[in-house]
Amino acid sequence: MPSKTAKKPTTKRAARRASRPSLSALRHEVTQLRARVEGLEDLRELNDAIARNAGKPGIPWAQAKVGLGL
Repeated sequence: MPSKTAKKPTTKRAARRASRPSLSALRHEVTQLRARVEGLEDLRELNDAIARNAGKPGIPWAQAKVGLGL
């Protein structure tokens, strides 16, 4: 009769191999972390720009559209 417990690795090497993440999983994680860092850098730049422009008058939308050629 088969046991209901999970099969355990029989050697130390098999146990280490089972616990290691694959290269594709690591690549995916690095890609996600890189995107997160880029997002945080963008947020930092936005917050710096908001602080630099605090108290300065904004540009009216009609003038901005003309300047952008819209």
